[in-house]
Amino acid sequence: MTESLERKFVLMRGEDRLQAGMFSYISTEARVPTDHPLRPIRVMVDSVLRELSPQFDAMYSWQGRPSIAPETLPRALLLQMLYTIRRERMLMEQLDYNLPFRWFVGLNIDDRIWDVTVFTKDRDRLLRGDVAAAFFARVLELARGADFLSDEHFTVDGTMIDAWTSQKSFVPKDGPPNAPGGSNPTVDFRGQERTNETHASTTDPDARLYRKGSGKASKLCYLGHVLMENRHGLVVDTRLTKATGTAEREAALEMVEQIGGSGRITLGADKGYDTHDFVASLRECNVVPHVAQNTKRRGGSSIDGRTSRHGGYAVSMRVRKRVEEICGWMKTVGLMRKTRHRGEPRVGWMFTFTAAAHNVVRIRNLLLREPA
Repeated sequence: MTESLERKFVLMRGEDRLQAGMFSYISTEARVPTDHPLRPIRVMVDSVLRELSPQFDAMYSWQGRPSIAPETLPRALLLQMLYTIRRERMLMEQLDYNLPFRWFVGLNIDDRIWDVTVFTKDRDRLLRGDVAAAFFARVLELARGADFLSDEHFTVDGTMIDAWTSQKSFVPKDGPPNAPGGSNPTVDFRGQERTNETHASTTDPDARLYRKGSGKASKLCYLGHVLMENRHGLVVDTRLTKATGTAEREAALEMVEQIGGSGRITLGADKGYDTHDFVASLRECNVVPHVAQNTKRRGGSSIDGRTSRHGGYAVSMRVRKRVEEICGWMKTVGLMRKTRHRGEPRVGWMFTFTAAAHNVVRIRNLLLREPA
C-alpha cells in the first residue's frame, strides 16, 4: 500500500480522541426519552411533594446553612426502590453519572453529589417528620381522584421481613453483654431452648424470633401488613409490628377499623386468619369475612356455607392472591426482604414508603392502560 493510500485510509476512519469535551449545552431534560417510564412517575411525585411543602417547612430551622432540598430525598429513595439499589453508596455513585437519575431527583449536570453520611442524616430528618405516612396518603388521593379505589372489597395479608441482625446476637437477657470470641464468635445453639421471653437481640431489640409455619426455620424478623383494595390492587393501609402469632389478625382488625363508612365491606384473607375470634370480630365491625377455609384446623373452619355459598366469596378467593404479588414486589424490587434498618419505627417508615412506591408504579400502569 502506497503512502498516499495509507494517508487516505487514515483520514476516512474516525479518530480515537481521548480528550473529553470541555462544555456541553444539553440539559438532563433532553437526555431523558419522552417515553421513559420515569416521566409519568416524576409528574405524580412532583404533585405530591408540592402538597407536602408546608410539612417540609416545619421540619427546618430559619437559621444556619441551607441543607439538601427535602423534595430531592423522597425522589432519591424512590429511585433506590424502583431500581433495587441496596446500598446508599451505590445510589450516590449512580446519581453521579446516570443522567436520567439526576433528572428525576432534580440535580443539574454540574451539581455535586451528596456525601453518603449527609444523605442518611437528612433521611433521618424525614423519618422524624413522619413523611412516609404523609407521602403514602397523598399518593392514595391521586388514586382516589382517578377513581381507582374500591370502598367495598378489600384483602389483607402479612409477610415476614428479616431483621438486619444475626442469630448470634440473640442471647439470654440476663447473660453477659458479649459472647467470648470477638465480634464473630463461634456459637452452637443445638440443644438450647431460645424464646423471645428469655432471649433478645443485642443489635436490634425490636426483632423477634418467629417462624411462619410448622417445619419452617425460625428467624429474627418483623411482620409487615398490607390492606389492599380489590378493584385495582392498590395498597390502602400498612402496619409494621413485632413478629407474634397474633400480630397478623390484630393488625388486620386495626386497618379495617380505619376504613370508615357505614356500608358493609368484605375482607379476603388466607387460611392463617381463619379463627373463631377473628371472624367474630369482623362480623361485629360489619365486615363480611371472606377468609379462606382452613378445614385441617382443630374444630373446623370458622367460615360455613352462609358465607362460602355466595358468588362474591369465590371472587374474593381469586382476587385475594393479588396481595401476595404486592408483598412479593415490596420484598424483591422494594428491598424489604431483609431490612437495611434497625428498630421498629425506622423499619416501619421504610415499609410504608415502599408501599407508596408500589402504588406509584401501579397508578402509572393503570393510567397507561386507559384510552387516550
